[in-house]
Amino acid sequence: MAVATTLSLGMPAAFAKDKPIKVAAIYTVPVEQQWVSRINKALKAAEERGDITYTFSENVANTDYERVMREYAEQGMDLVVGEAFAVERAARKVAAEYSDTAFLMGSSFGAAKPNFAVFDNWIHEPSYLTGMIAGATTKSNIIGMVGGYAIPEVNRLMNAFMEGALATNPDVKFLVTFINSWYDPPKAKESAFAMIDKGADVLYAERFGVSDAAKEKGILAIGNVIDTADDYPGTILSSALWHMEPTVDKAIAAVLSDSFEPADYGPFSFMSYGGGSFVVDEALAPADAVAAAKEKEEEILGGMFRVNVNDSEPKSTM
Repeated sequence: MAVATTLSLGMPAAFAKDKPIKVAAIYTVPVEQQWVSRINKALKAAEERGDITYTFSENVANTDYERVMREYAEQGMDLVVGEAFAVERAARKVAAEYSDTAFLMGSSFGAAKPNFAVFDNWIHEPSYLTGMIAGATTKSNIIGMVGGYAIPEVNRLMNAFMEGALATNPDVKFLVTFINSWYDPPKAKESAFAMIDKGADVLYAERFGVSDAAKEKGILAIGNVIDTADDYPGTILSSALWHMEPTVDKAIAAVLSDSFEPADYGPFSFMSYGGGSFVVDEALAPADAVAAAKEKEEEILGGMFRVNVNDSEPKSTM
């Protein structure tokens, strides 16, 4: 009778896992790095709720990534979270060998059976909105943009930002450079200084270090992934924020209910799922630009406006 009742409720209780499940994360950069910090924040929140136990490894070299994945799988982790951008083949190979472990990995490619799910920070929508603010605020009509690597995940955010800027200021020009590193604040800062010397009065800070240059030179910066306004008062004009909680919580729930599948979790970073948002310092931005951006935000949330997804490498226009 108990089994019949369980089945009638549609709950796979016979296979459901008890809380907390064991989760490990593998990061190739310091946990303070903005992209990784969002994943870490979401996993820590799940741990505080009692849903998971959480451990992580940071600064893992690409050459060690496969080994660390295996170690966590051998330790009986229920879910392993990480980033496969530079280790796609190795990561997928390991996952296939540990079918009892769920893997949720940042990736440029698709999910794979039996247990390799993918995600990304699809915050092109708030990036477009910050572009609207930047385009309306610049006085020199020159915006500098410093990115990490010219990969789809970065390109689509920068392209969306550029489209948003052009929507409010067709005369704006862009200086674009990539530092070919995920974490090199001094290099990013030097690239930003070079753009300021060429007339940029607003900087798109895809990487750490750019906002430091903006602060030193007394110009404005656009934040990416996290809100650093408290660290740079009077400097951060607007920011596109990533919230990893919808993605992480969905994956944890799937593991708990024994329903985890190799799926693309990317859409859970969209604004409609609460995975992305934007903030603006209204004391630094024109009032009409703020109003226009907030109106566009409502259109995005209501499904009435779709921000283009353009993964091609953005180029300087001057």
